[in-house]
Amino acid sequence: MNPVIENILSRRSIRSFTEEPLKESDLELIVEAARHAPSGMNRQTWQFTVLTNQEIIKELANAIAEVLDREGYCFYKPQALIIPSNKQDSAWGRDDNACALQNIFLSAHSLGIGSVWINQLCGICDNEKIRPILSKIGIPEDHIVYGLAALGYPKAEGKIHERQGVVKFIR
Repeated sequence: MNPVIENILSRRSIRSFTEEPLKESDLELIVEAARHAPSGMNRQTWQFTVLTNQEIIKELANAIAEVLDREGYCFYKPQALIIPSNKQDSAWGRDDNACALQNIFLSAHSLGIGSVWINQLCGICDNEKIRPILSKIGIPEDHIVYGLAALGYPKAEGKIHERQGVVKFIR
């Protein structure tokens, strides 16, 4: 099978990571793949923030837990977060970031790194408990986070789910 198609079909969300740190060169490669995602009119209004500092990851998770009333929330204890953000007034920001996240997930999988989509920040970026943390890590005040990638080496394989959705060919 074509290796690109094989990578797409074999990727699963991973929700349990080892404590082994990720290689910086792998993270750089994954972000470069994200930067090559399509964007509306090629505007590329995004920013990619790579967070490996475990104290700040926990601080952000704790703030989200408090705001969303989700005791014990932890992003599944990843070794890194890649946080694409985009200008709030970008007409295609959500779509652009979704394309970038897909590139993140697929490139991580190709390197043996597990990933899972985290969407809890969408809608609460400007909350008084969240925005100061986002600002501290350099996410601009006029940016929103629609989703982010939690990354780490998998403790176990991801769960295989039956594929849903209708496919129709009109010939």
